[in-house]
Amino acid sequence: MTTRMLLLADTHLPKRAKVLPDAVLKAADDADLIVHAGDWVEADVLDLLLEHGDVLGVWGNNDGSDLRARLPEIARRHIEGLDLAVIHETGDAKTRERRMDVEFTDVDVLVFGHSHIPWDTTTPRGLRLLNPGSPTDRRRQPHCTFMTAVVDGDEIRDVNLVAI
Repeated sequence: MTTRMLLLADTHLPKRAKVLPDAVLKAADDADLIVHAGDWVEADVLDLLLEHGDVLGVWGNNDGSDLRARLPEIARRHIEGLDLAVIHETGDAKTRERRMDVEFTDVDVLVFGHSHIPWDTTTPRGLRLLNPGSPTDRRRQPHCTFMTAVVDGDEIRDVNLVAI
């Protein structure tokens, strides 16, 4: 059995865009699990994604009390043989790997957002760190982005950064 995931963060609707890009909605329909690492801004985005499938999400620093009432700061889920966690902000990139190894000792994959900068590394302990960027606000990046991935048993594979 495999679990297809859509990884999102920093949608910032309707401030950075009026709607989610069609490519995101198509990927949501193709996914078994939609993971959102915060900064939705409007709860309507959560409701929209829930119409497309199962959502695992957290609130971000730009999310108000309505989203904070519905979502945790850190979300965790055991998927097949893999332990996944989601958080919005992980702090400074220079020391991220070391700090996340200490903070998330029981996790195999950590999805995060905040920077709008895609990230895919593995820490010395073996923790996979994934930031899908933003599908609506590219900041200093050449493209808006999201990620797709597949959980297969106790492995994450086919991690793809999708440029919009």
